[in-house]
Amino acid sequence: MAAGGAALAAALVAGAAVLAALLWRRRREAAAGRVCVAVLGDLGRSPRMQYHALSLARHGRGVALLGYLQSRPHGDVLRSGSIRLVPVADLRGLRVGPKLVQYVVKVIVQAIQLLYTMLKMDRPSYILLQNPPGLPSIAVAWVACLFWRSKLIIDWHNYGYTIMSLSHGRNHPLVQIAKWYERLFGRLSDYNLCVTNAMKEDLWVNCNIKAITLYDRPAPYFKETPLELQHQLYMKLAKDYEPFKPRTESVSSDAEMSAFTEMDEESGHVIKTRGRPALLISSTSWTEDEDFSVLLKALEDYERYINEGVKLPSLVCVITGKGPLKDYYNGLINKLHFKHIQICTPWLEAEDYPLLLGSADLGVCLHKSSSGLDLPMKVVDMFGCCLPVCAIYFECLHELVKHDENGLIFRDSNELAEQLKMLFLGFPTLEGKLHNFRKNLRASKQLRWDESWDQTVLPLLGQNE
Repeated sequence: MAAGGAALAAALVAGAAVLAALLWRRRREAAAGRVCVAVLGDLGRSPRMQYHALSLARHGRGVALLGYLQSRPHGDVLRSGSIRLVPVADLRGLRVGPKLVQYVVKVIVQAIQLLYTMLKMDRPSYILLQNPPGLPSIAVAWVACLFWRSKLIIDWHNYGYTIMSLSHGRNHPLVQIAKWYERLFGRLSDYNLCVTNAMKEDLWVNCNIKAITLYDRPAPYFKETPLELQHQLYMKLAKDYEPFKPRTESVSSDAEMSAFTEMDEESGHVIKTRGRPALLISSTSWTEDEDFSVLLKALEDYERYINEGVKLPSLVCVITGKGPLKDYYNGLINKLHFKHIQICTPWLEAEDYPLLLGSADLGVCLHKSSSGLDLPMKVVDMFGCCLPVCAIYFECLHELVKHDENGLIFRDSNELAEQLKMLFLGFPTLEGKLHNFRKNLRASKQLRWDESWDQTVLPLLGQNE
């Protein structure tokens, strides 16, 4: 038995030596411009990191896109021959002892798993990492960069410790440890990107981290949706969601109808139906930094306005997304009994989401930044589709939403209800604020992601090859 144990130990040592030799050989190989784009989250729900990968691929870089594969990434990512998906297993099911022990064990296992995955890859020139989540990914990426002799770029979307504080409070020991960790390891990066000028200033003043602002910008496929495509989308969604089905029978037997459109099947001509409802859309990750009870209360007031005789259209309210609080809010929605409002909460395919934004009449954003320093990407996408937005106030929102120019800012459900009433009064007339906001968005000639990335990130990579 002793001899067997010694043989096993010898085999393990030999295996470790061979693995170390292989890794060392690969460490010495030329990086050839490869980039690892990493997020310790769902790749399908990480659009900015997908955009980074596509921009790198557009400039001839080989990209390893690393993260959870829970939702399907955009088709452009899947079709790219230069982007390789590197899956990381999600450890949400880990259950060991008290919650604190569970969390510590999960972080340790994630760190080992992530480091192993990164060291298995071909050597990258850069690791471009999203934060948050940064625990343990910042430290792991830094260690991997030390081994590969690569550069670490952190893309700061927010602060992880502020998101953690929504559940535990700012003074919780875990939150304080996360804050210390984020600031310490954040300083070890070679380069930093961030999403707002407010965050850029905060990183410098409070963390001594120099960052470059790369605003979220809409991808090319976020644009107004032609009426024919709108009809196809509505008919597709009507198969699964009642609010998209027609409310009346068509007067013509040759017409195909949705709740919003009607197509003559002989000519293929599409028109918007008379008396159609207004289409209100919001998207969410169903987390603590978005309080959807604000929207639900505003919708209750909107229903009351109609019952009191105000000339307002019926509403279809679509709330897209996945997340931990979805079941909770669906429970609240099911308790509402509206006559003039229908609500549905679908998860849309990546290609359908921009089409629906480009078809909607108004967007609503309930994102309240946990740090007060990041901006909601959903509003960027809505503006790309020339969709006016009502957004809840927080500190740096003015960097994106210009009140009374491209949308409206509200502070509570009463203000939102009043704004909905004002914007939809007389709908669907081509006059009024809703129409003016859309005209302003069309005239604004917004910078798109590709141009912004080429101006901001490409020089950073080019000067350090």
